[in-house]
Amino acid sequence: MKSICFLSVLFSLLTAPAVAQALPDGSVSADSVCIERQGEYLHISMNVDLDGLEVEGNQAVLLTPCLRQGKDSLELRSIGVYGRKRYYSYIRNGESLLTGSKELTYKRKEMPSEVAYADIISYDDWMNGAEVVLRRQDYGCCGSLLAEQWSVIGGYKEALVYVPHFVYVQPQVETVKTRSLDKSAYIDFPVSRTDIRPGYRNNRVELDKILATIDSIRGDADITLTSLSIKGFASPEGSYANNERLARERTEALRKYVSGLYHFPDTFIRTSYEPENWEGLREYVEASSLENKQDILRLIDDNSLKPDAKERKIRAAYPADYAQLLRECYPALRRSDYRIGYVIRSYTDVEEIKRILRTQPQKLSRQEFYMAAQTMEPGSDAFNEVFETAVRMYPDDEVTNLNAANTAMRKGDLPTAARYLQKAGSSPQAVYARGVYAMLTKDYAGARSLMETAQAQGVTEAGNVLEQLKRIDN
Repeated sequence: MKSICFLSVLFSLLTAPAVAQALPDGSVSADSVCIERQGEYLHISMNVDLDGLEVEGNQAVLLTPCLRQGKDSLELRSIGVYGRKRYYSYIRNGESLLTGSKELTYKRKEMPSEVAYADIISYDDWMNGAEVVLRRQDYGCCGSLLAEQWSVIGGYKEALVYVPHFVYVQPQVETVKTRSLDKSAYIDFPVSRTDIRPGYRNNRVELDKILATIDSIRGDADITLTSLSIKGFASPEGSYANNERLARERTEALRKYVSGLYHFPDTFIRTSYEPENWEGLREYVEASSLENKQDILRLIDDNSLKPDAKERKIRAAYPADYAQLLRECYPALRRSDYRIGYVIRSYTDVEEIKRILRTQPQKLSRQEFYMAAQTMEPGSDAFNEVFETAVRMYPDDEVTNLNAANTAMRKGDLPTAARYLQKAGSSPQAVYARGVYAMLTKDYAGARSLMETAQAQGVTEAGNVLEQLKRIDN
């Protein structure tokens, strides 16, 4: 596979002071402050030195890191240090501690000299550029606030903007554009008869659908009809031997009817049949609200029973449900599935491809979509439309989903990109694209891992990303 790439690369930095920052009275300090964004969350960690903290028996000290910028602020989980009397007063009176269950709580005599503090919060845009403040609050009896002081201990800043470098992948060329069209027809036959009667019940409409499908393909100068396959099904009521005969002879009758109208050679139409459509019956029962649904399913799945025995047991044990199956399900089980095989000619002229793209995109191969995109301005509406149309035509193709994911990320439509990336496969270019997605969602840890994998697999663009990601580590 070949690839084309667009745009340059810039990245964002996280910043925080590395030296210890202390409260004005020097009682508490914080160092190793680390603030990292991972996708939708902000991770804050630090070491809080409590060695100089003194707390009297009837008092409590609350240490609370806070994020603030302008009018916006958010308190993180607090560290509570309680004098002996104050601690047992809370316990004895059944009161919650100062900030509830998330609080890191210590009795004064059991207080460590240093606390390894960490918290995770949901990220909001206002946090970019926010400062981190450590606030000390001293409380006396009855929860009265005695004193308060604070100090700035760090900050969070995304200094640069990430502009991704997209890698589009060229699909493999189809030497022959072989396609098929699958349809079903419901031809009614009088009881035990196998001859086609166009005027019987709704047969004219069903037969016309088959002929219209064939005509639509035969009438297109770009398409060559190559085969027609017909598979007939009978429903399970009656004996298996008779149903086998009906399925075989009715399928043959439909073959002769179609062949007679078009004068196809004998080998052009291939036929097969299934005497009893138990798979279709199971699908109907599974989706139904029949009273004895589970019991009927168990009988259908019982491979120790022959078909006639299954059908008799369902009929005898559940007559009301069986009557509903005869009325609502069995007619649809008697059907003929047909597949029309054809070949579409290849297109080499880009202007012709663009014309077909506007009117009959289903005729284009994945490679032909790609050829059209190469003549357009990357990121333009026309460029984006090519890959968006291609993924509609080939919804399960890995390369098509990868290119559509790149287009969605280019447009800033990250939810759609995530959906396409799920079906983009595991090629090196797909790994790189997932790394781009991680960068755009600011999941830097995930991006680093994906870019390392992509680089090891030969995607050179991943190395540029990793070089810039080193600035985050530093």
